[in-house]
Amino acid sequence: MFDTFLAANLAAAAPGGGGSAADAAGDAVDNVTEWWQDEHMQQWLIARPLKILLVIVLAVIAQWVCRRIINKLAAKARTAPKPNLRRPTPASARGEAREQAAEMSALDKAKEARRQSRITTLAGVGRSAVAIVVWTITGLIILQTLTINIAPLIASAGVVGVALGFGAQSLVKDFLSGIFMLIEDQYGIGDVVQLEDGIIGEVEDITLRVTKVRDIDGTLWTVRNGDIMSVGNFSDQYAICRLQIPVGLSNNATDAWEVIDRAIHEAVRDPAIRGDVLAEPVLDGISEWEPDHISYRISIKTMPGQQWHVQRHSQVHVLNAMQDAGIRVPYPHGMGAAQYVANEKKED
Repeated sequence: MFDTFLAANLAAAAPGGGGSAADAAGDAVDNVTEWWQDEHMQQWLIARPLKILLVIVLAVIAQWVCRRIINKLAAKARTAPKPNLRRPTPASARGEAREQAAEMSALDKAKEARRQSRITTLAGVGRSAVAIVVWTITGLIILQTLTINIAPLIASAGVVGVALGFGAQSLVKDFLSGIFMLIEDQYGIGDVVQLEDGIIGEVEDITLRVTKVRDIDGTLWTVRNGDIMSVGNFSDQYAICRLQIPVGLSNNATDAWEVIDRAIHEAVRDPAIRGDVLAEPVLDGISEWEPDHISYRISIKTMPGQQWHVQRHSQVHVLNAMQDAGIRVPYPHGMGAAQYVANEKKED
């Protein structure tokens, strides 16, 4: 139909009509048909676009499948049962081992939380790595489909690497630091960390190039991995809660010691923090002796990241106990209340 229509229009448009116009129309139709049936042209108009489309679809499917596999493996690792290697405890020794068992249980919870954090981190980085690999291979296949010789590109990878080494040293440094950070398990998503720039917060996201930390004020910090020279992890295994309890010199040191020791042991048994405490508190004794006060140091082993919660709760409990027992802190009425104290003594 297309040939007949084209021949009729060409014949009608020809100045002299007749056989010469018909011959010209036939030649035009033959040229169009020959052009359309040319194998090279069909490759560019049909075969190669379809192949490129197929490659892109397969790349999308491959990335989706790999992400699904990574997510399933991560979910399976999170819910994997832990072997129970503990031997049954004799009835006579159960009472003595109860506290040690409770501490081991809390440590197990801390290790499990750390393991979950590492699985989340590795899964996220794995998904990013899969995307890079899949789309890099897809790009090379598309270039090859377009008859672009990719052999020089692959051969020049060494030259590109040298160029990156000189021209993008910071980028290479970031990636290498990110790789070693993952291998050494320095921190993971959900950990509370302190960076050397004074940034303290929870790790929200990790890639091979940057780490994102949300601080206590809600600010999201994005730090390049190559710029992290040192990092402190508050969420690894356990933490130590330290308290400094100041006591005025007018108090009896032994009485103050007994009141503080009794108060801190009662504080850690409170249901509000009992699950965060891994061991009995230790009253180290007088750690500071100043002209106007002495200071008692207390150390409490806690769950990772919970030392501040335990500290806040324990300080309130110790202060109330000291006030009930009549143990005074230095300057109970404030630094500038000397006249108030003098007046109080006169009234007494």
